[in-house]
Amino acid sequence: MRGAGIVREVTTSTPSAPVVHQSQRTTLRHDRPVAIITGASAGIGAATAIELARMGYDLVLVARRRDRLSEVAARASDAAKRLVRTEMLTMDVAEVGASAAILDAAERAFGRFDVVYANAGYGMERSVHATTSEELRAMFETNFFASAELCSDAARRLIAAGRGGHLLMCSSCVSKFTMPAFGAYSASKAAQAHMARAMAFELRPHGIMVSSVHPVTTRTEFFDVVRESLAPNARQLYAIHEMSKFFVQRPEKVARAIARSIGTRRTEIWTSVPTRVAAGVITAFPWLLDAAVAFSRRKPAPGSAG
Repeated sequence: MRGAGIVREVTTSTPSAPVVHQSQRTTLRHDRPVAIITGASAGIGAATAIELARMGYDLVLVARRRDRLSEVAARASDAAKRLVRTEMLTMDVAEVGASAAILDAAERAFGRFDVVYANAGYGMERSVHATTSEELRAMFETNFFASAELCSDAARRLIAAGRGGHLLMCSSCVSKFTMPAFGAYSASKAAQAHMARAMAFELRPHGIMVSSVHPVTTRTEFFDVVRESLAPNARQLYAIHEMSKFFVQRPEKVARAIARSIGTRRTEIWTSVPTRVAAGVITAFPWLLDAAVAFSRRKPAPGSAG
């Protein structure tokens, strides 16, 4: 039944604290596994919530858009064909106290959590010298510090409880290499990847797995613009169509890769084998990327005089 995953809620808030929508059900015994997902209102976060619901998980969903979380909760129950107990929290993960509020809400509602997926983040396409210090710090607060704090706090609680679990951070394929206009974003994602790898070594003796997720883009707008500019040229249009299939993935594909990896020792989750191979080659031979960027700058734009 559509909407079955939405629970009756009350809203509590304190000055300078995140707004938290808490379930009124506080039974501590809970037999189903519980997954916490930030950035759960759309894209990879929403798709992962739905995929894990199919696998039998109940959910703690975190995002800034309350209306979208309700929709994801309903879709999760529809996909799972059961009532998925869902705790929805509306907050900015970069706010002070957000990580503790998220984990407290999970333990209050379910008495446990098993999977934490720090997915919240955003990108920015801008040259480094045109990026302000405030913009750079804000990006790192959301993309890196919020995810590191959430996973670190979750690890401490899992160790104290004597339970295993799986912690994941949504990094990116550009954590391994970068391109013009992606310096700030790539740096924040590289920091996530290194943090996750170190935590994987440190927490494995406690039965806690840690993984970084490295998707390629799930956006199609770039390729839509290019298609419009190349409409008269059927051969080039076909090439762009093929390129978009290579570089753009559906969020559901990423979600399935995440779901398959939970409980395994896979420290890096890549959703594109060619991109993973390319990242390895670029790491070993960085001059190849230098040459590719230089070539792209010499190549005339479509429709130009050359």
